[in-house]
Amino acid sequence: MPFSQQQLTALGFDPTLLFSYRGWKADAWQRDLLRSQAPRILLNCCRQAGKSTAVAALALHTALFQPGSLILLVSRSQRQSNELFRKVLDFYNALERPVPRKGNENMERLELANHSRIEALPGDEDNIRGFSGVTLAIIDEAARVHDDLYKAIRPMLAVSSGRLVCLSTPFGRRGFFHDAWHDTDANWLRVQIRGEQVPRIAPASLREEERSLGVSWFSQEFNCSFEGHRGLVYPLFEDCLVDELPPQVQGELDRLVVESARPPRTCYVEPPLSLPPRTCWLGGIDFGVRDPTAAVWGLLDDADVLWIFGEYYKSNALLHTVAAALPRKVTWYGDPAGARERKELRCAGFVIRDGDNSLKAGIAAVRSRSETGRLKILRWACPNLIRESNLYHYPPDDEPGDPELPVDRDNHALDALRYVIARTDYKFMARFRRA
Repeated sequence: MPFSQQQLTALGFDPTLLFSYRGWKADAWQRDLLRSQAPRILLNCCRQAGKSTAVAALALHTALFQPGSLILLVSRSQRQSNELFRKVLDFYNALERPVPRKGNENMERLELANHSRIEALPGDEDNIRGFSGVTLAIIDEAARVHDDLYKAIRPMLAVSSGRLVCLSTPFGRRGFFHDAWHDTDANWLRVQIRGEQVPRIAPASLREEERSLGVSWFSQEFNCSFEGHRGLVYPLFEDCLVDELPPQVQGELDRLVVESARPPRTCYVEPPLSLPPRTCWLGGIDFGVRDPTAAVWGLLDDADVLWIFGEYYKSNALLHTVAAALPRKVTWYGDPAGARERKELRCAGFVIRDGDNSLKAGIAAVRSRSETGRLKILRWACPNLIRESNLYHYPPDDEPGDPELPVDRDNHALDALRYVIARTDYKFMARFRRA
């Protein structure tokens, strides 16, 4: 049944009733946010904390009870802005549209009969400069939005004395969101909500996420930590090194040596891409011309531990020399740029597929395994892989370039390892890309 005038009057005084009218219970911080009159707010919240739902309620309440207001929903993409806008519409429809809508139904704009407007915009500076007199600006995933967009929005609030709300999970130690959070002299209301503070996230789920994601990624996603990309790319690589293999893995290695000595098939036709089974042989190859050709291989056991105990590393190596040195029972993941090399190795009887060259996601996947004990490397068998792990680093602050991309050297064996793990941990890669 329609909401009564008395209910709407009460809602005007207490925006937290937006949750109550939908049968939800707002968290304490969500109630404080909706009742706050602070002009500048930073929400540093973990994943699934409910920050988007809270600001969607704030946006609709402003539009309903401040006639003629202009609310902007901005994110790094139109799709993401539309997701936030959809939450606004859900609240609006749940209230049975107490203020009628003007114009046609639109998934990027809500204009009300009281002359209030809510606009969903992409994170493109050129597309938002035409707005002025903004009552409320909301920047979603602010840690991933470009600084130029933030600088374009601030002047829109000057004349109208509008409010600015920036919400995000941290993403590195750069950008306006990071700087504003640590600028204690700036006039921001700062709200931080960690995973352990969210009643909807079970402690067991947090433990599983930490085991799966690794320390640094978990700290960023669920502990609201601004993790820096400085120094070595794999700082915990030393923890992965072992001096000997467990008996069951050593037995499989002995069997691999015997089977790899058999004559190869004359040609191998690659089947459709399938996910690697548990307890299987996996390897990665990074092809080089002037740089070394590097390959690493090992066993993925049924406990999801990847044991690396084979390495090939040679400069100016001819492909037939490389093929003679590699075991054939292994399913290989090759450098995506080496189409010719992959084709020739297939004709030589190797099972080889395209590697995934997503650099940031692949590095995150390798770090996750190294931090959760699911990557083990036989120390004496992989000297070049270990040497590179002590050299591969992010650029210092005083060097140009993207601070979140490592310096492109001393990484050939590490790239081969990344190709293996990126395809093996496909679920982690998909989650990283969505994030």
